[in-house]
Amino acid sequence: MSEAKTFRHGIHPPEHKELTAGRAIERIKFPDRVVLPLSQHIGAPSRPLVKAGDKVFRGQVIAEPGGFVSVPLHSSVTGTVVAIRKHHHPNGSLAECIVIDVDHTSAQTLYDGYARDWESMSSAQLLEEIRQGGFVGLGGAAFPTHVKLAVPEGKHARWLLINGCECEPYLTSDHRIMLEWADSILLGIKVMARILGTEKSYIAVENNKWDAIKALRDRIPADMPCELVPLETKYPQGAEKMLITAVLKKEVPSGKLPIDVQVVVQNVGTAAGIGDWFAFGQPLIERVVTVTGPGVVHPTTLLAPVGMSLAEVLTHCGGLTDDAREILFGGPMMGTPQQFLDVPILKGTSGIVCLTEGQLQQRQEYPCIRCSACLDACPVYLNPSSLGALARAGKYDDMIGQHIMDCMECGSCSYVCPSNIPLVQRFRVAKGLLREKQAREKAA
Repeated sequence: MSEAKTFRHGIHPPEHKELTAGRAIERIKFPDRVVLPLSQHIGAPSRPLVKAGDKVFRGQVIAEPGGFVSVPLHSSVTGTVVAIRKHHHPNGSLAECIVIDVDHTSAQTLYDGYARDWESMSSAQLLEEIRQGGFVGLGGAAFPTHVKLAVPEGKHARWLLINGCECEPYLTSDHRIMLEWADSILLGIKVMARILGTEKSYIAVENNKWDAIKALRDRIPADMPCELVPLETKYPQGAEKMLITAVLKKEVPSGKLPIDVQVVVQNVGTAAGIGDWFAFGQPLIERVVTVTGPGVVHPTTLLAPVGMSLAEVLTHCGGLTDDAREILFGGPMMGTPQQFLDVPILKGTSGIVCLTEGQLQQRQEYPCIRCSACLDACPVYLNPSSLGALARAGKYDDMIGQHIMDCMECGSCSYVCPSNIPLVQRFRVAKGLLREKQAREKAA
């Protein structure tokens, strides 16, 4: 067997995927109430189309896009709107949300579910269909899918790259989707390839998911221009730029996007969701979530409605262990810690990782010893040591010359630092302050 493809640098944290990799997707029962934030994705929040007292149905559009970089929001349940109000959001803010009480006498069938004849549609019609389905990237970034598939004038997409790496420790939702929903993934790929006019599609999967590799490879039709590419298991193998380098041996230039090297990247979960939309008309109203970690009693792979609360999901999984101390939305490398248990599942919530007290012991920070471990780990060839010193001194403008905006905040530098310097945390603060400054200057 030939050596698995990969990129240079990166790290190999413990995988911890055994907790849920073998657990089939389980549909959780509908809760009594869902809370649907209008801010579900990157871009403008959706605008509500309903009011308190309105009866809504599962799959019905309840909020319209707030702009081009925005998508409709659909009700994940049949029930009654009880309020549109501020509620805790997983990003730490208070966000405007549509609150719906679930009708448990309803069969919870789709409001407008029917197959779409995608083969008779034009690229523009297919793109509009995907926008109407409310699709965003399900790998964590939650970028509106129709925007990513709308190739700018003067650009051309030659390849469609489907990301099945799921390189974050603990997370296995994409793994289970590849095992159980291969046909949906392949239909989604066909639709997206038709929109883009690509000559070939690739499905990239890390080689620690041998069963998913086999499941997909066995289902790819002989006449479909699609190739499954096993990749080395390494973090952050699933990052777009790393994926493109590993599969196509192309480098996305600094400040540029994948389309600048004729590539569009989509997550396997997104592909499966699009396949289901065209197969039987289900918009993005539920998603597969890995609930895992040593801090939850029964790690599980769930299919949960968007808007269900974290507390109800954890209760279904047996609750937290006595020594549980932190809950992340996403993986341990790039996930967001949660302060409240009433936060809702979002379209982009790929996993819920529950960590214990022993995993969160505070480590003393020491001065940088110039060991260069962070340079060897950084997948985009930055100098985290130098950037960290500038951040500590508050010299944020000087960080621009060292390409701080190319940092994708993967956390590899912090992970390998023997001095326990919180490099990625300082970079996030620096980038946020620089963006605010740029916005002020642009407004002036």
